[in-house]
Amino acid sequence: MIHSLFLINCSGDIFLEKHWKSVVSQSVCDYFFEAQEKAADVENVPPVISTPHHYLISIYRDKLFFVSVIQTEVPPLFVIEFLHRVADTFQDYFGECSEAAIKDNVVIVYELLEEMLDNGFPLATESNILKELIKPPTILRSVVNSITGSSNVGDTLPTGQLSNIPWRRAGVKYTNNEAYFDVVEEIDAIIDKSGSTVFAEIQGVIDACIKLSGMPDLSLSFMNPRLLDDVSFHPCIRFKRWESERVLSFIPPDGNFRLISYRVSSQNLVAIPVYVKHCISFKENSACGRFDITIGPKQNMGKTIEGITVTVHMPKVVLNMNLTPTQGSYTFDPVTKKVLTWDVGKITPQKLPSLKGLVNLQSGAPKPEENPSLNIQFKIQQLAISGLKVNRLDMYGEKYKPFKGVKYVTKAGKFQVRT
Repeated sequence: MIHSLFLINCSGDIFLEKHWKSVVSQSVCDYFFEAQEKAADVENVPPVISTPHHYLISIYRDKLFFVSVIQTEVPPLFVIEFLHRVADTFQDYFGECSEAAIKDNVVIVYELLEEMLDNGFPLATESNILKELIKPPTILRSVVNSITGSSNVGDTLPTGQLSNIPWRRAGVKYTNNEAYFDVVEEIDAIIDKSGSTVFAEIQGVIDACIKLSGMPDLSLSFMNPRLLDDVSFHPCIRFKRWESERVLSFIPPDGNFRLISYRVSSQNLVAIPVYVKHCISFKENSACGRFDITIGPKQNMGKTIEGITVTVHMPKVVLNMNLTPTQGSYTFDPVTKKVLTWDVGKITPQKLPSLKGLVNLQSGAPKPEENPSLNIQFKIQQLAISGLKVNRLDMYGEKYKPFKGVKYVTKAGKFQVRT
């Protein structure tokens, strides 16, 4: 299965490697670096790279590449899912999955990787089982370990390891019993010149933070569950109940976890919350062009659209840009990437933000063949753009009354406006 794992930063340095079978030379990563050079963007590096003796399967998370080395054919999604689980575990243990955090906790990282894979095959990947096997780092524990020479490895086998509910440990106790759910939706869309929608899709997740004592059995129901396509479930969910009643019934893991991820692909259900008026023109045989964009709210259901950023990859013939924003600030990199970034902030419907001005081009250079596309980022709090709403959360098996809360957030995923 998985022979080796290499962690590579954005500069191309291999800062950590782990081998489960025989040691594989770092030179195998040269094939990965070649593919990385060919890809225009870090996200476009192929996830599966075939080499004469190995397959390299990789993911990109938090500015780090997790590159696994496989010697036999395996389902790539199986390995990709495992690599994401490794990154999630680091995030859970250290608060962030960064190069600095991994280097600061390198001993725990190796202990975790040793438990998560056994001879190259996934073994313990559930967070609560790992936390019983290997205690998360704290300042006090690291001081005690350095004085006594002891380690973070637990003495006993985790209680959940052999039960039929491996994701939950036994004997969980809390003073305050709480269950929070975050419904986070991302809109992926392509809008054409005239403002019509070419493609629109919503990718959504429901993240849970459950701190409940004992062994609670939860049921989460929705107002309109039929909206959801391609639902992917956490193993704790009883699939039969979802198929028959469209209700999520589960005994939850302890702490933070992703309950479900889903898609809303029916284009007529995807409301586009912003519109852009644009006029970008380059004259033939002229050293200048015009740039004029205005952004406004379309269907925001009475909620404020905030955190708006517009990114434009300008043509190579652009030397500089002299623009005036009515709101926010802009930066333009004239030397290397020719990227214009306009940080707009919040939209107030009374005064729509715009960015206008002149574009200086190389004299004598031919007019750009096509206008640049606008990539837009935004966020809307307390709104699920698909219209998904949680109806109620019921708890069985325990007598106390928990505190319950649901938060909705809509964000832009890959949101592009063509000009």
